[in-house]
Amino acid sequence: MRLLQPLTYIDTVAKAGSIRKAAESLAITSTALNRRILALEDELGVDIFERLPSGVRLSAAGELLLRHVRSQLSDMERVKSQIADLRGVKRGHISIACSQAILTSFLPTQIAQFRKLHPSVTFNVQLRDRAAAERALVDLSADIAMVFEPVALAEFQTLLSIKQPVCVILPQQHPLATKEKLFLRDCLQYPIALPTAAYGVRALLETRARQSSLRLVPAVESDNFEYLRYQAEQEGIITFQIEIGLPANLARTGLIARRLDKKDVPPGVLYLGQLKNRALPVAAAQFANQLAAALDAAEVGDYL
Repeated sequence: MRLLQPLTYIDTVAKAGSIRKAAESLAITSTALNRRILALEDELGVDIFERLPSGVRLSAAGELLLRHVRSQLSDMERVKSQIADLRGVKRGHISIACSQAILTSFLPTQIAQFRKLHPSVTFNVQLRDRAAAERALVDLSADIAMVFEPVALAEFQTLLSIKQPVCVILPQQHPLATKEKLFLRDCLQYPIALPTAAYGVRALLETRARQSSLRLVPAVESDNFEYLRYQAEQEGIITFQIEIGLPANLARTGLIARRLDKKDVPPGVLYLGQLKNRALPVAAAQFANQLAAALDAAEVGDYL
């Protein structure tokens, strides 16, 4: 909408960190975009952006303005969604910040189901670690967050939480593959591949290792769970993932998944939530309800 165009310009430049890159995504010239930004700065009497050799970054005043900008854009999206509902047309845009585990099969399946009923709804899916997901809610770059073992929940309104056991992913021919119960100490007798410290799975394993005076010494470490599974497939190494993150085709890769004994490594908690006291756009609210229903209906073991 034209009345929101200046706000969209500010939001796009802030995300891109560059007037040139933002202009490309907005399909206007960088000169024209810079002129619009300068006009806004002149009207406000302050610099919104600091000009740097490598691009631009928000000034202190720009940070305050951006929060207002995103609030206005979010409110307008909610109103547009409500107006579309009055016409019987389900439209809207939904932004989701989530842990990697959700991306493998659960979220794609849920989005496909929702878009089958509401094909005019668009999605933006952001991979965010535990802390970044909550920040995305606060700065309104995400409507919904799904995070495993979050660092803090200060601004997080929990819609649903479910327990998720930690699973060991290992080759079908691995010596531990036939064991009925797996303990962390068993796994540490073999080379392991671990997610980095930013992830909840690593935090749970570290906690148990400290309690048992065990040492986690990964042969391979990565912030990408898909890569860790590939490494397990190629090298016969052990890695770890929460249950909901297990891919449906795991067996076809020659790998299997076994839960760590819950008395040894207790399940973590997966949270679905939104920003506290925020009224979500209609489409986002309905999709959040669908996610909550799907998670609530799933029983532990559905993903193995």
